Amino acid sequence: MAEAFIEKYSFKDEELENEVKILGKPGMTKRYELISHDIAPATKALLDSIRQELIGSVRITAEEILDPKRVSALKKRFNDKTKELLYSKLPGVDKKTENYLTTTLIKEMLGLGNIEVLLNDPFLEEIIILSAGEPVRVFHKKYGWLETNVVMRDETQIRDYFNVIARRVGRQITTLTPLLDAHLLTGDRANAVLYPISSKGNTLTIRKFARDPWTMIDFIENNTCNSEIFALIWFAIQYESNVLISGGTGSGKTSLLNVCMPFIPPNHRIISIEDTRELMLPKFLFWSPLTTRQPNPEGKGEVGMIDLLINALRMRPDRIILGEMRKRDQAEVLFEAMHTGHSVYATVHADSVFSTIQRLTNPPIEVPPNLLTAVNLNVVMFRDRRRNIRRVYQIGEYLSQTDKGKVTIKPNIIYRWNPTSDKVEQYQKPTRLFEELSRHTGLSDGQIRDDLIKKKKILEWMAKHKVRDIESVGKVIKAYYLDADNLHTLINKNSDPKVVLELGQK
Repeated sequence: MAEAFIEKYSFKDEELENEVKILGKPGMTKRYELISHDIAPATKALLDSIRQELIGSVRITAEEILDPKRVSALKKRFNDKTKELLYSKLPGVDKKTENYLTTTLIKEMLGLGNIEVLLNDPFLEEIIILSAGEPVRVFHKKYGWLETNVVMRDETQIRDYFNVIARRVGRQITTLTPLLDAHLLTGDRANAVLYPISSKGNTLTIRKFARDPWTMIDFIENNTCNSEIFALIWFAIQYESNVLISGGTGSGKTSLLNVCMPFIPPNHRIISIEDTRELMLPKFLFWSPLTTRQPNPEGKGEVGMIDLLINALRMRPDRIILGEMRKRDQAEVLFEAMHTGHSVYATVHADSVFSTIQRLTNPPIEVPPNLLTAVNLNVVMFRDRRRNIRRVYQIGEYLSQTDKGKVTIKPNIIYRWNPTSDKVEQYQKPTRLFEELSRHTGLSDGQIRDDLIKKKKILEWMAKHKVRDIESVGKVIKAYYLDADNLHTLINKNSDPKVVLELGQK
């Protein structure tokens, strides 16, 4: 049965326009076809000739290879020299052909060839090279896993890609160190495994970094969460509560952490610690991102999470963000930071408030139960794989009980998701949260409720007026901290977004 045409769309890759077709057969897996221009054998020979001349004529220093900030200058030098050589060999070449040939050559020499084209497709989340013997696979936001028409020339080409990625982060991938976890210049996360550790062949997995990061307004619009929950999280973060975000793999833990961070006041110093840089915060925040480093082939130079966590406490942070809590020593330092007055936000693998408590108090993390009382709010994310939706599943707090000198922690579920109505609904009243917030802020329960209503109105106004990109959202929240009364007045008048955003530019 012939493949049926499902959809066609285009996207820009540098100066070039690329087209994609989604094809499929009824009841079978769909296919991703990148429409590429065939290069004639004579033109390929010409490009090979230009490539050899470029290698001999363009000098590249070690600093340019290793410094990501200098790559754009290096690409420009290659681009200018390539065009010069192309003009000398093809004087009458038109602009479109010139751009295509120049871009193709530079991608092959300095980048990842057609993989870079796939990286620029905004609908792709993941790109997988299994081996030279199989087509590249991608994870499409709309269609899930798709097989593509992009194929690697041979295993050597894939290994060359590994070396390009490794050089950019000052690392090597060899038979002695066959695993590589790194990030591309675009911020995308890359994981490489050499043959024969990967028995099919050299394998590369690239998880794309969001070019236009999610915001809480996106989460409200797609029903992942609602304005009432975000108002509560905003209030908790504003007054320096400690928040843990739990969830299973791919449930959206890091995404939720990222969208909540703009709620931090602009005059507070933020230190974030991650294995691979994933957080993207608005420019108005006072933020120092730190990332870990793996050891070199001799086993030296490692900078782990625990090293950065201990160092962060010496950097006078107001807020500490930990990408993911995995080990006991990380948890101990993190909870110690909470108890010494630092506001902490972290993610942990667990699929409910109760299982979060179990995970934290049992091996391998195994922190003493009494330390968990430092956590003010636990938000749990959930992914429904059947419907491919992500939802805030539970919002809870931890209550401690002492029996014969033994401390136990019990969950109190404040909100939970109702799968029938697909809404997050209040389940129980908070026991500790408002009491502690009232004690720390001096606000009465009535004043806290009024504040939550005002925050909810701001979020709903942003959703109504499509104020959703990270910098615009950041300006609105900054306006709140600069002049809350004026902002509330403008929101109540349903003012034009330009007027409100100007308030946040002061």
